[in-house]
Amino acid sequence: MATNLRLKPRAEAALRERAASTGRSQQELIRDALDQYLGLVDVPPVARQRSREELYTAGLLVPPREPMRHVEQPLDLGGHTMMELLDRDDRF
Repeated sequence: MATNLRLKPRAEAALRERAASTGRSQQELIRDALDQYLGLVDVPPVARQRSREELYTAGLLVPPREPMRHVEQPLDLGGHTMMELLDRDDRF
């Protein structure tokens, strides 16, 4: 299921920082936190996290070819709104 999530500035900053420090995506962190909150996992995600260096050494994480950059110009959605594009029945 796809969803939009609006975070408070402090939560956004903390999420970005945790993703950068662990080498995990923000999406993965949010999914794990939600699963833990809903009681869908036995082991808390924090207990199975490894450092970025451990993941590189184990070959489980490949460094990016170029650093992530903030895009200033929004996407051209071809006259559609983001909601129209996200709320389509034909994508299933």
